[in-house]
Amino acid sequence: MTLIRAKLVKMSPVSSRMSKLLVSSAMLMVLAACGSSKPSPAALESLTPTVRLTTLWSHRVGSIDGNLILAVRDGQVTTASKDGEVVSFEVATGKERWRGKAGADLTASVGSDGRYAAVVTQANELVAFDQGKVLWRERLPGRVITAPLVAGERVFIQSVDRSVRAYDVQNGRWLWQYQRPGGEPLALANAGVITAFRDTLLVGQGPRLVGLDPLKGTVRFDLNVGTPRGTNEVERLADLVGPMARVDDEACVRTFQLNVACVELNRGSLRWSKPQAGRQAVGADQRLVVGADGADRLTAWKAENGDVLWRADRFTYRNLSAPAVWGNRVVVGDGKDYLHVLAAEDGRTVGRFELDDPLAAAPVAHGETLLVVTRKGTLYALRAN
Repeated sequence: MTLIRAKLVKMSPVSSRMSKLLVSSAMLMVLAACGSSKPSPAALESLTPTVRLTTLWSHRVGSIDGNLILAVRDGQVTTASKDGEVVSFEVATGKERWRGKAGADLTASVGSDGRYAAVVTQANELVAFDQGKVLWRERLPGRVITAPLVAGERVFIQSVDRSVRAYDVQNGRWLWQYQRPGGEPLALANAGVITAFRDTLLVGQGPRLVGLDPLKGTVRFDLNVGTPRGTNEVERLADLVGPMARVDDEACVRTFQLNVACVELNRGSLRWSKPQAGRQAVGADQRLVVGADGADRLTAWKAENGDVLWRADRFTYRNLSAPAVWGNRVVVGDGKDYLHVLAAEDGRTVGRFELDDPLAAAPVAHGETLLVVTRKGTLYALRAN
C-alpha cells in the first residue's frame, strides 16, 4: 500500500485577483492498494559504514513547526524557529553573524540573501530584516506557507492561493502581483516553488512552472511540467513541490503525486519527465536526480535523460525527507532521527548519522559541508571522512 497524506486548502471562486481562502483540515490519501492498517517502517539494515559523518559545529535555535528552508548564501546559513527567532551563521565556522526576532510565531521561513531576510507570521505579516534588525512589517492579504525569496533587493512571496507578490526589501513598498488565470480549485498546504534563475523569477502555479520578470511581474514563459489525471479535484491535485533543485541552467522538480521532471531554464522547455507518485522535493546535481515515492522507495535518474540509475526499497515507510546530492553521496533523513548516506553511483548505504530529532527542512550541500536542521531546532554542519 502506498499512502500519501497532504493538507489541502480549498479556494472559493475568484471574483477579483485576490481569492478568499477556506482552510480545510482534510487529509489527502492516495491509495495504491487496499488496506486500513498502517505499514510498518522497514528495519534498519545492518551496516559497516565506509563513510563517517562528524559534526563540524552545531547550534540550537529553537523548535521548528512548519515550512522551513535553510537559506544559504555567500558562506552564510540562515534559519528560524517557530517562535520567530531568525539567526544567521557562518557556514565555515559556525560563528553567529546576526540574530533577530519577528515577535510572533511563524508559518513560513526563511528567505535571505545573506544581508536581508524575510519571514511570514501566523498573523499573515511579512517581516523583513536587515542583518537582524526589523526593517518593516506588512500585512498580507492571504495565508503564506512557502518561505519568501529575497533577491535583487526585493522580497517575493507566494500565497496558498498561488498568487505572487513583490515588495521592495528596503521599505516594504508593494510592487506588483501575479496570479495565473484559471487556476485549480484545490492547492497543497505545503511549500511550493519560488526561486530565481539569473534575472527570472520562477514560480509554481499548480503543475505549471512560470517564469516572471522580477521587475514587472510579466510572464516570460509558462511551462506545463505535468498533466494531472483523475476523476475528481483531489485526484487531479498536482502542485509543484518546493524547494526546486537548481543545477546550472537546469532545474528539477516534483509534481505532487504525479511525476519528477527536469526543465531547461534558458528556453523554458521540458527536458524529461518520469512518473513517480511522491510528496517530497527531489535532490539533484549535474549527474543525477533523486526522489522518493509515497512508500519511501528511492529512485535515482540520470540528469541528462531521465534513465534510471538505481532504486532502493530498503527505507520503505520510514517517512523520508527530501534528499540532497552531496559530492559522490546522496543523503536523506527519516522519521526515526537518522540521516542515511548512500553512494551516488549505485545507491548502496555507506553511512548513517543519528540526529536529535527528524529533519525539519531539506538537507543543503554547501561544498564539503552538509547543513541539516531538526524539528528541535538544532542546526548541524557535518563533514564526511
